[in-house]
Formats: sequence, structure tokens, C-alpha cells
Amino acid sequence: MNLTETTDEVRASAGLARSDDLAAALLTPEARRDPYPYYARMRREDPVHRSAQGIWYLTRYADVEAALSDLRLSNDRDRMTRAYSALGGDLKAFSRLTDRLGRVMSNTDPPDHARLRRLANRAFTARRVEALRDGIQRIVDRLIDEAVAAGPGMDLVEAVASPLPLSVVCELFGIPPEDLPQVKTWFHRFGRLSEDIDKSEEAIEQYEEYLARLVRRRRADPGDDLISALVATQAQDDRLTDSELLSTCFVLITAGDETTTHLVGNGMLALLRHPDQLARLREDPMLIRTAVEELARYDTPTQAIVRVAAEDIAIGGRTLREGELAYLFLAATNRDPERFEDADRLDLTRPGNRHLSFGNGPHFCLGGPLAKLQAEVAVGTLVRRLPHLRLADGAVLDWRPNPLQRRLTALPLTY
Repeated sequence: MNLTETTDEVRASAGLARSDDLAAALLTPEARRDPYPYYARMRREDPVHRSAQGIWYLTRYADVEAALSDLRLSNDRDRMTRAYSALGGDLKAFSRLTDRLGRVMSNTDPPDHARLRRLANRAFTARRVEALRDGIQRIVDRLIDEAVAAGPGMDLVEAVASPLPLSVVCELFGIPPEDLPQVKTWFHRFGRLSEDIDKSEEAIEQYEEYLARLVRRRRADPGDDLISALVATQAQDDRLTDSELLSTCFVLITAGDETTTHLVGNGMLALLRHPDQLARLREDPMLIRTAVEELARYDTPTQAIVRVAAEDIAIGGRTLREGELAYLFLAATNRDPERFEDADRLDLTRPGNRHLSFGNGPHFCLGGPLAKLQAEVAVGTLVRRLPHLRLADGAVLDWRPNPLQRRLTALPLTY
């Protein structure tokens, strides 16, 4: 599904021809390198913009914050499918994936969402996440050791940012280390859903069968892992069906993978481009927690999320009609000068940093605390262990051509 046209003024500010649309703009190398000037102009000129296709773009903090908590903006998979169908979108891959996954937290509304979320919260506790810190540290140290042993430079995305979250989540869910290569293969195929539906669906089917076997093992022999905790939760509350249990495991394992990779990669690049802030963190390692919050705000991993209006809704003086889609640009809100002072400046000590990088309201990212913990450990360790870390000479940076996610294809570094 393509993103849609901006106003003439926004196109002009971005150096676009009148016939070009925002989708084309955001897919250019220039916009992929820095989409924030596009967002700034839209916030000023048309913060609640309706495209020619009928899709809404929200870029102002106040509007998006309210929209994220407004239950009239739905995440229900059936409503979403109808909305995209009305625009003539190719839903073959989307429909097959959602049919296979069933109804999970990420594509349901209350009361189903509240029930599934509550049951997952009982297992995915703050204490369980924090208990992973030492394990995450061991994984990060191992990944850095392997990268350093391989030579005088590394691609940070390939060496650390990408393998870290999957390694951590396998430990969290009690997935045996020897199974990690196969799980990585399945994850790679998930990411190619739009390119090869059959292979992706085959990978999803195999992965579901694997998870089902793990669940059966945990029922017979519980351990100190998240699958065992979810199984115990199901036993305490029979409203969680076997299908919902498997779908919840699937979503919890896969959801944090991309976000953590983006956060670590984008965050380290931001620090290297702002040597004053990098020096400040090296001088005071205790800043790492607020530093990660600022890195998440400054270059947001998930640039936008999608909702569909379940009824007519007034936002920012405009009316979204029932069935219309809305793109909520989290990245644009995080640079809104009405909410953040000197919003385009990286400040690791920024006070009151209530960014929206992990959403807000009932769909606030359940894996957000784990993603931030991994970033704290990874970024903090890289800064401490590699004091001369810098961009490799002649490094060419590029991001994947997905305007809703911001991920470096590679981050070549030397030390």
C-alpha cells in the first residue's frame, strides 16, 4: 500500500514536482537519510492532512497522543482489511498472515485486547525483564568479542544490533541455543512476506508447529521462562484459548526484534554524529537510561503506525470518517517544537522526555521496556569498551525503503 499525496506546499518544500506524492518522496535516498524536514513542514502547514486517496496523516504531538488513546481509532484486523480493500490495496499477503495468526493483541480492540493484554502482562512482568540484564550483558559482550576478533572494523547492524534481540528473546522464552539458527531463518523469511508469500507462510507454519511443541513441553515440564509463565497463566484463567496462547507467543517473540535493532543502530549513529553527546555519555555512564530515551525520541525506530476510524472522529478541526485510515507519525510528534524544546537537538539529559516512540494508551508497546533495556546494555557497553569507535572512512549509509520503519541497512564502524 503506497503512502499518499501531500499538499503542494509540502511537495515544494521537499523539492518535489507537483505530480509526485509523499510515498515517492519518502522512498528516495534523500528522504530515507532524513525524513524529519518533511515531517516539520507537514506539522506547520497541514498537521491533519487528508490525501487524495482518503488516508489521513497526523504529525502533531497533541493530536497523535490523543489518537493513540482514542478507542474510536481501531486496530481491529477486520476493519483494517476492509479499509485497505476500499482503497484497492493488494491484501493477499496481509490477509493470509492475519488469518493464520488469528486474533492477537496487536490486531484487536477492547474488550478482547484488554483480556489478552492483561493475561500477557501477568507473565511479561517488569521484574522478569530486569532479571534479563546480566544475560543481555553476556550476549552483548560475546557479540562484541566476536566482532573485534574478526578484524579492525564491524558492521554494527550485522554484528550486534540485529542478532542481539533474537538471542535475548530466545533466552527469555527458553528456546534452546541450538535452535537459534533455525529460528533466525524463519524470521528472515517472515521479513520477505511481500516478496514471497508462499515461502513466508511456510516459515510461519513451521514456526507455529515449533512453538506448539515448546508449549507441550512446558506443560509437561515447566521452567523459568516466559512460555511456562504463559502456560501457567492460561491454566489460571481458561479464557485464553490454545490458539490465543500460541498467537501471543508468536507476537511477543517477533514484535521486539525489529524495534530493538533499529534503536541500537539509529542510536549509535546519532551519538557518533554528535561527538559532544557521546563524550558526555563516556564521562558519565550513569546517563545511559535517559540517553536511551532521548535516542528513541531523536530518531524514532517505528516512524508511524496505522489505525482505522471505527466511527466519525473530529481531530484537529478535521473529521475522519468511519472506515478511513490514519497514519500516526510518531517520529513527527517526537520532533514537535510545541512539545519538546529545541526538538531537533540531541540532548541526552533532556528532562520530561515523554516521547511517543513506543506508543501510548491501550496499545502501548508491551516489549518497550525490554527494547530499552537491550539498548541500554548494548550502547553503554559499546561506548565503554570501544572508546575510539567511529564511522568507517568512506562509509555510505542507507536505510531500508520502508517509510513506516527506520532501519539502517548497515553501519560500518572502525575502532
